[in-house]
Amino acid sequence: MNKRTAYAIASIMLASLSQSCATSSKKNADSIPEDSAVTATVSPLKVEGTALLYENGDTAVLTGPSLGWHSNWERFYNEGTVKALKEKWGANITRAAIGAHESGDITGTFDANPEKAITVASKVIDAAIDNDMYIICDWHSHDNTLENAKSFFTAITEKYGDSPNIIYEIWNEPLDIPWQEIKDYAASIVPLIRENAPNSVIIVGTPKWDQDVDVAAQSPLDFKNILYSLHYYAGTHKEWNRNKAEKAIEAGLPLIISECGSMDHTGDGPIDYESWQEWVDFADRNKLSMLMWNIADKNETCSMLLPTAPDNGMEWKDSDLKEWAKLAKQTTQERNSKH
Repeated sequence: MNKRTAYAIASIMLASLSQSCATSSKKNADSIPEDSAVTATVSPLKVEGTALLYENGDTAVLTGPSLGWHSNWERFYNEGTVKALKEKWGANITRAAIGAHESGDITGTFDANPEKAITVASKVIDAAIDNDMYIICDWHSHDNTLENAKSFFTAITEKYGDSPNIIYEIWNEPLDIPWQEIKDYAASIVPLIRENAPNSVIIVGTPKWDQDVDVAAQSPLDFKNILYSLHYYAGTHKEWNRNKAEKAIEAGLPLIISECGSMDHTGDGPIDYESWQEWVDFADRNKLSMLMWNIADKNETCSMLLPTAPDNGMEWKDSDLKEWAKLAKQTTQERNSKH
């Protein structure tokens, strides 16, 4: 029995046995024989205070590259790429950026083809489970697309439930949208996810492209196991953005860097090595997990691959990797070797 089949069976068993997610999860886990195929190969995650923790209470600091928009770079959404990110890059997490709606040259998104989006997401979630990695299932939206988000997360959570590999990200980057609107959106989506995944960690976006985390800290959500997203691009976002993050952390808000880059906020321009290192040092000091944008072959700095790169990441050569890919790979290896 493969791992994802085991998790599906486990979810069905837990759903049929539990009446309350908080008290019955441990009881159900204890009732599963030690030699059962239903065994998690990564630790379940939880949020306590400002920290993301493994089940044993140790701090989880996860690092890896994010996949690009599923609709434009589906060719990299495969088991070989996920395997390469783990075995060759040293990643312990990746991110499935499931495009919610068209944006610029991004087409073929969930609103145009929901079935494909779910299929593509499932392919890399399965690959992460099979390769003992964590994966963020990211609703990659800039707009408030509540009804489509409900449809997407219902389908995904019905399939995967509380698989310990999956973190659910419900709104990638809200634009210049009031925090109250984002809170109202989360108040609809979080309970929906909890119906099938009562214990999973959920990432909530913050205003102004995930920069105004200090605003969110003034009125956080009243749910357990919630992280709040902080995004930055080192060429644009400097000390002022870190100061906002420091205020949020001091106020008790648990953060995750679910997307970042070493270049300008446009995703293009030169790599700012000095600012990048300042951000990495900040993330290290605060033990923040970090996802770097992105596994794609677009003609821009933030796309890590050249068009010569094969679909299967296990076949990539150094000559297929751009400058940013090499820096992201180095950062991944260094962070995951010490955290």
